[in-house]
Amino acid sequence: MTNANQVRRGDPHSRAAVSNRRQFLTTAMKAGALLAAPLIVPGAVLGKDGGVAPSERIRLGGIGIGNRGSYVLSCFLHEADVQFVAIADVKETRRQSVKKLADAKYGNTDCAMYRDQRDLLARDDIDAVLIATGPNWHATASMLAANAGKDVYCEKPCTKNISQSLALAETFRRTGRIFQAGTQRRSLPNFVFSIELARQGKLGKLHTLYAHPAGLHTVSSGWLPGEDEPPKEQVDWDLYLGPAAWRPFNKKLLDGFNFEKGGGMTGGGCLEWGSHCVDLCQWANDADNTAPVEYEPKDGKLFARYPNGVQLILRNDGWLPLGSCPVRFEGETGWVETGDNGDIVASSESLLAGKGQKIGGYPADFHVRDFLECVKSRGRTRANADAACWAHIACHAANISLFLNRKVTFDVKKCEFIGDEQANRLRSEALREPWRI
Repeated sequence: MTNANQVRRGDPHSRAAVSNRRQFLTTAMKAGALLAAPLIVPGAVLGKDGGVAPSERIRLGGIGIGNRGSYVLSCFLHEADVQFVAIADVKETRRQSVKKLADAKYGNTDCAMYRDQRDLLARDDIDAVLIATGPNWHATASMLAANAGKDVYCEKPCTKNISQSLALAETFRRTGRIFQAGTQRRSLPNFVFSIELARQGKLGKLHTLYAHPAGLHTVSSGWLPGEDEPPKEQVDWDLYLGPAAWRPFNKKLLDGFNFEKGGGMTGGGCLEWGSHCVDLCQWANDADNTAPVEYEPKDGKLFARYPNGVQLILRNDGWLPLGSCPVRFEGETGWVETGDNGDIVASSESLLAGKGQKIGGYPADFHVRDFLECVKSRGRTRANADAACWAHIACHAANISLFLNRKVTFDVKKCEFIGDEQANRLRSEALREPWRI
C-alpha cells in the first residue's frame, strides 16, 4: 500500500498533480494564451453567491456506504463546502450505486471506485472519510484512516470491545485527526436542551439517569451454512470479514447490519441504542472521560453506578411516548425526559422555557455540519474520539455484565475489572491478520 503522505506517480487525483495543473494554467494565462476569447466563470465557482470555491471544499471519500451510509452521505452532499470524490466498498453494487449518486450530484463521472479501502486511503488529495461499514469494521477502518492522515466521521457502534475503544481514542490523540462518532443526537436541539438542564444544575443535584438499550440480551453471531462465494469483484468476502474470525460465505451474514458488533456478538444488547442513549447520559453527567464503576443486571434492567455516585439505569419499558432512543435525567428538584419525536417533558413547565423549535426524526445534518466546521477549525467535535471511547466502554462493560449474568466492578483508571479474570478476558478479542493496528 502506498503511504498516504507520498505522491503517487501518475495519479491524476494527487495534490501534486492538481498543483501542477494549476501552475500550468496560471503560466498559460500570464503568457496570454487564453486571451483570445473571453473567459466567463460562474460566480458560484469562485465562491460568490453562496458558492464555495473548489480549493476551499473538503474532499470526502466514503468507505462501506449502504442504507444508513447513503442517508448520511446525502447530508454531506447537501453541504456546499464538500466534494465527494471516491467510494470504497467490498460490494460492487454499492460502489456503482454511490458513484451514480455522486456523479449525478456534480454532473460528471469523476467519482472513483475502489474495492479495497486502503487504495482510497492512499490518495493524498482526500481530506476526510465517511465510514458506514458494518460495525465489525468501524474502529479498524477509522484507525487506518487516521494513520493515513484523514479526518473521520464514523457510524456507530464505533468499537467492538473495551480495548478497541481505548486504541481508537489513543490513535486520534496521537495523529491529531478529527473524529466524529455517528451519535447524531448529540447535535439535536431537544437532546442538547435536556442535557443542558442537567449540566447546569437546573434539575438540582443529579442522582439517576435512564437510557433505552433496545434489548438487554447478548447473542453470539455464530456460523451459518456455507454457500457458494461470489466472484471477488462482486463481493470480496475476505475483505468483508476483515478483523472478524473467518467463517464461510453466507448471504444472510453479508446483508445483516448486526454482523459482529463486538466480541462475536450480534445481539449488541446495550451497544445498539446504548451507543446513543448511554452516550447522552454520559454527557449529561459530565462523564465524557470516565464510565460507571459497577454494573449489575437485575429485574429485567441493568443498573450501573458512576464514580460520583450517580446511578445509570438501562431499561426497555417505563418510558413516556416520546419516540425511539429516549433518555431521562432526574435530580433532587426536577426531571426531564425526551426522545426522537422531538418533544421534551419535564417536571415543571418553567424548565422548558427557551427550549426552541421542535425538530423530530433524528436528522444527521446538524452533526455533519459540526464535523465539517471542526475539520476546518481543528476543534473538538461533539462526539469526539474520547467521548465515544468512554461511552462505548460503558456499553461494553454493561454487555459483559449481561453476558456473565452477574455484577461486575470496573476500575476506570486501569480500565480493567477488579478481581474478575472471566470479565477481563472479554475486554478484547483476537483480530484476524493483517488487521491488527
